[in-house]
Amino acid sequence: MKEVISTTNAPAAIGPYSQAIKAGNLLFCSGQIPVNPATGEIPEGIEAQTRQSLANVKALLAAAGCGIENVVKTTVFLADMSLFAPMNAVYAEEFCEPFPARSAVAVRELPKQVLVEIEVIASI
Repeated sequence: MKEVISTTNAPAAIGPYSQAIKAGNLLFCSGQIPVNPATGEIPEGIEAQTRQSLANVKALLAAAGCGIENVVKTTVFLADMSLFAPMNAVYAEEFCEPFPARSAVAVRELPKQVLVEIEVIASI
């Protein structure tokens, strides 16, 4: 059985998908782009955008009753692989050992021309 998880503290879904789905003891969070849910603004620069994307992820995790420490897998989508090092520095501030498994890929384009999108799977 699956349960929809949603919160106004993360950007609303803009298509036919859920912000997050709880299935058993796993939480699957849709990719979070760096949109401030209160203002709709997108910060400038990869560091600020990574922080906002992770803030949105944390809001979804909180809505499901867990936190960043529950994340077991992340996927990071970058507009350009040259952004990896500064994204990784911010990412390292948010996660601690044991670090979640991670994939990081460069894609041709992201929604709203943002520089980063982050999706996670958490164990709850």
